[in-house]
Amino acid sequence: MVKIYQSVPVQTSEITPEQHYRSRRQFLKAMGIVGAGAAIVAACAPLINSTEQPEVGVDGPTVAAPVETLTPFEAITNYNNYYEFSLDKESVAVLAKDFPTSPWQVKVYGLVNKPKTFSIEELLQFPQEERIYRLRCVEAWSMVIPWVGFPLHLLLSEVEPLPSAKFVRFETVQDSDHMPNLRNRRFPWPYQEGLRLDEAMHDLTILATGLYGQPLPNQDGAPIRLVVPWKYGFKSSKSLIKIELVADQPDTFWSTTAPDEYGFYSNVNPEVSHPRWSQASERRIGESERRPTLMFNGYAEEVASLYEGMDLSVYF
Repeated sequence: MVKIYQSVPVQTSEITPEQHYRSRRQFLKAMGIVGAGAAIVAACAPLINSTEQPEVGVDGPTVAAPVETLTPFEAITNYNNYYEFSLDKESVAVLAKDFPTSPWQVKVYGLVNKPKTFSIEELLQFPQEERIYRLRCVEAWSMVIPWVGFPLHLLLSEVEPLPSAKFVRFETVQDSDHMPNLRNRRFPWPYQEGLRLDEAMHDLTILATGLYGQPLPNQDGAPIRLVVPWKYGFKSSKSLIKIELVADQPDTFWSTTAPDEYGFYSNVNPEVSHPRWSQASERRIGESERRPTLMFNGYAEEVASLYEGMDLSVYF
């Protein structure tokens, strides 16, 4: 079974060659990523047509997917927003090199029937899939990343949210021994984020445990992070240790730090400018030309209905 999100039309010329997806399938098996379930392809975040970075595939007929170049592994792992380590994107990888990610636990609690603390080993037992998503940052740069992970709704279903649960709060680890920028007192540590429950339960929202077919690098949020592809990248909290279901909209790191600049929803929206720059265009890392920013980062067909009737210039 293949689930394809059709936000971008598929042309016959763009069908992935069979030898490419076959070689990718063998690679995924070797890495232990593909289990009994099939890999899921997010076709609205299209795939590169290359033997060097081959496409995600499944057993059976070739899956049609639009062609879009994946951001190179070196760029994804050496240009990072991770403020607990540094405000300098190019320093994070070096500073995070010795960050310990084992043992690791994620506490899921709050307005649920069955609160539970999951070890990273238990989290890796959820069916790991590879999904290729765009990541769009508020500073007007973007990447196309082949994440490995599983839908968040699978985890939330395990703890059985109560009817009173309306939001989900995420909290990142505070490790003062390995995260030097925690000494920066201008920020409201720990890093917290939040989603409405329906956003958290959407199939596009995943907990990522890897990228490019290998475990998640420290600088990218190891050992487990949130990925919400239609929102600006800062909504996708890294190195999670707590997931709490709550009744009221939670405070978040950036809406607390700069409420006039960063709202709770933070949906990618080219029509709503940041107070200090336009969001109408973006630059893909590794490219020199700018491109128009897509509404909801290109996932409008899948998620626009979540915000029906809302003024997105107010609820930004």
